[in-house]
This record gives sequence, structure tokens and C-alpha cells, in this order.
Amino acid sequence: MKSLQHITQSRLPTLASTLLFASVLFSFNVKANTEVVLSQAERATLLQLIDSEKRSEKARKRNKYRNPYQTLSFFGVKQDQTVVEIWPGGQGGWYRSILEPYLEESGHYIPVRSRDSFPNPMEKVPDNVADRVLVFRAHGFMIYDKPTQKYYDALFKMLKPGGVFGIVDHRGDESIPQDPDGENGYVNQSHVIAMAYSAGFKLVASAEINANTKDTKDYPNGLYSLPPSLRGSKSDDALREQVLAIGESDRMTLKFVKPK
Repeated sequence: MKSLQHITQSRLPTLASTLLFASVLFSFNVKANTEVVLSQAERATLLQLIDSEKRSEKARKRNKYRNPYQTLSFFGVKQDQTVVEIWPGGQGGWYRSILEPYLEESGHYIPVRSRDSFPNPMEKVPDNVADRVLVFRAHGFMIYDKPTQKYYDALFKMLKPGGVFGIVDHRGDESIPQDPDGENGYVNQSHVIAMAYSAGFKLVASAEINANTKDTKDYPNGLYSLPPSLRGSKSDDALREQVLAIGESDRMTLKFVKPK
């Protein structure tokens, strides 16, 4: 394993660079329509829910790594929207504990669970119904079950024209080709962009809200060496101290739009 102090410098390959260039041109036409500003009341509600004691202490301690207020604001999640979350992790899902009460009065929260037929058609999520489709640290599950493209195509169908697909996921090292089986838990940003573009999405914005330059992405147990899994360091105090100092993984935060 390389030094845990090493910082991997990411670089997009030619395909991703081309796609990013195209998205910049496209964004001049659609950016104004996708930059949704939350109202003062919505911002206050989000902040209250994020710090609410109704969420477990364990969940709240991870706010500093997952930046939910900044992330949901970036995706323009308003209280009157229909929001689909892919694989939220059950009733106590981390983002679900914020989104469900946030949307309960005037919006609609739809969790797509592992027991659902996704990516096949689902009665609970008809085509062209969602204002937002969100994926938080769950792209790996799309890699494990092929074909991956089928998942992105299904996400595209769920959204209304002009709707936003937002994804936060463990960002891989672009100098290493994407592992088709995703065994280390990381996914290359260029891979996500390519799949989304193939489905028909356009990238309109990216953010470093959830970036972590301390994450070297070269651990014996891949992503799972880091918190919260901490795999492989339970009997190695020195390694445990190092990975705890790194924190949770480096993550991409990407916003795509379904063209009107």
C-alpha cells in the first residue's frame, strides 16, 4: 500500500474531457432552468431536520462527511417536488431520514428499495413523474448487476423533462481503468458521466462539496478500509488511527438534467 499521506491527482480521460466540454456548451442553454434556489423557509427546515434528535446520533455524526444541506441545496431539492431515492438503505436510511419528513407536507418521497423491480418498470415510479432522482453512494450496486447501462436508462425514464438526476458517489482514481465489477467500492467519475450521457442526460454542474483529498484510494480493502466500515484495521491500531484521520471517502457530486 502506498503512503496514506499520498494524494492521488485525478485526471479525466479523453472521453470524459470531451463529454465535459460538450456539457459546458449545453449548460449555457439549461443552467438557468436547473439552478433552483431554496426558499428561506426550506433552508430553515432542512437545517432543522439535519440536526434533529429524531435522527440517530450515529447518523448526525456523519453530517460532517456527507454535507447534506449543501448537497441537497446543490441538487435544488424543494419541498413540493416528487423525489425518488435509489436504494436509500431501508426505513432508517441516512438521506431518507432527512428527505422523507422534508417532503411529507407538499411533496412526494419515493424510495426505490432492493426488493423493487428496478431497473425494470415499476408501478410506484411511472415514466416522467420525478422532479429529482437521487443516488447516494449506491452506484456500486449498478456495477455489480449487469448491464449497468440499463440502470441509467431507467433513471432517465423516471424523470420529467427538465428534471435532475443527482449522484454522490465514491470517486475512483482516473489513472486506473474502471473495474467492471467495482470490487474496491470506487467508481470513476468518467464512467458515471459516460453512462449518464449514453442514457440521454446532460451534465450541467459538478461540485466538490463531498471531496476528500486525504483519500488515497489505494487501501488493502479498497473503500471499505475507511470509515464507517474500517475493514482490516480492527486488530491494527496504527492503521485504524490513520484511516480514521482520513475520514470517509472522496466523493464526486454531479448534477445531470433530462433535456426538455
